[in-house]
Amino acid sequence: MIKVLKSGVQLTIQDFGRVGLRHLGVSKAGSLDPYAQTIANRLLNNNDNEAVLEITLGLCDLLFNCDTVISLYGADFKATLDGKPIYPGWTYAIKNKQILSFATGRAGLRAYLAVKGGIKSTELMGSRSTDLNACFGGLHGRALAMGDEIPITPYQQEFIKVGAMSLPQRKLIRLHPSPHVHLLGELLLNTFASTVFKISTNSNRMGVRLENNKNSLVHSHSLPSLGVSPGSIQLPPNGVPIVLLNDGQTTGGYPLLGTVIEADLHQFAQFRPLDTVEFEYVTFEQAAKAKQKIDGHLHQLSIALKNNLYK
Repeated sequence: MIKVLKSGVQLTIQDFGRVGLRHLGVSKAGSLDPYAQTIANRLLNNNDNEAVLEITLGLCDLLFNCDTVISLYGADFKATLDGKPIYPGWTYAIKNKQILSFATGRAGLRAYLAVKGGIKSTELMGSRSTDLNACFGGLHGRALAMGDEIPITPYQQEFIKVGAMSLPQRKLIRLHPSPHVHLLGELLLNTFASTVFKISTNSNRMGVRLENNKNSLVHSHSLPSLGVSPGSIQLPPNGVPIVLLNDGQTTGGYPLLGTVIEADLHQFAQFRPLDTVEFEYVTFEQAAKAKQKIDGHLHQLSIALKNNLYK
């Protein structure tokens, strides 16, 4: 078990989320950075979809009531193990009764903590992920709180410490074209793609709001509700775009400015309020190449781990 001594801003159990259920109104939930989850799990020779802890802004303390091995990936929140610094991108042995503490940092918004064998909370609709809006999954359907106990399987075998390079961060986010180009017009879409936005403080796991001082995207269009998904960029009449994330709704009536390509969507897990971001439209071929590049990085990691760790 892991006991939560201090929960911080938002500490949740997540995996890849719930898929194939959007027609029933069930949001995906799951890790906002699935690549971070994947890398953290591969460092431990876990299944990629083993549940992890998603730590927002740090500021939490965790007591381990058994031996295990962990890996950290994502934002650097100046983690310490019994007061000694440890670093993202590496694996560490944990002994019974050790305390893992996170402060906070200036860059990045979320860190991911994987444990050997994964977190063993109850599966619901094929996932252990916490859906904060629907209040199910994870542990009691909410963010973890002080005193909560997180089920894990003890691990006491030898292991070799390994690490992984971080994926590059981007501030220029690539988009699939808007399906509503004829409604919104080329001028508005070109204005959107040439504007520097700031991440709004009014952002969360449902979506990231994009602010700019020009207020040049105001419109009066409305649509019947249509299906939306993580990465869809909605444009409400007030002209403040919303990038939908994993906890976002399954339908919406706002026109869409485009859809963030799969290779770039994970970047929104780390954007902090007032960070700047820009957008560019790309072809499907460019989107596919970007995905292949990340998949290649993950494949290289697997080969390196197989050759050096799991002989």
